[in-house]
Amino acid sequence: MSNVPANLRYTEQHEWVKIDGGTALVGITDFAQNALGDITFVELPTVDQDVQQGNELVVVESTKAASDVYAPLSGKVVEVNSAVEDEPELINADPFNRGWLVKIKVSDPAQVESMMSAEDYQKHIGND
Repeated sequence: MSNVPANLRYTEQHEWVKIDGGTALVGITDFAQNALGDITFVELPTVDQDVQQGNELVVVESTKAASDVYAPLSGKVVEVNSAVEDEPELINADPFNRGWLVKIKVSDPAQVESMMSAEDYQKHIGND
């Protein structure tokens, strides 16, 4: 059974978002990291890069596959977690804390409302 923190919002593609003011902390869910297997490489965007909701944001490679992580919200990348480039296994070990991927300054806060609650995400992954 996957860990689904109640204080986050989720996408159908298994990204999570934690909103702090106008900034969104973004990562992949416990369900996603488990499905990918051992993560071996992460390609992060550049700081100040503009991103659009639904477009490719990060590339994650694992022993099983390469997978795109999509921008859950539109905005500008204000910080990347360079620790996961050096230690991609942080995403497997701690996807909601030390394994976060990027921080985005959100350009359209209304997009957050279209994201799933923890309860909805649990149903989406069959965790209910």
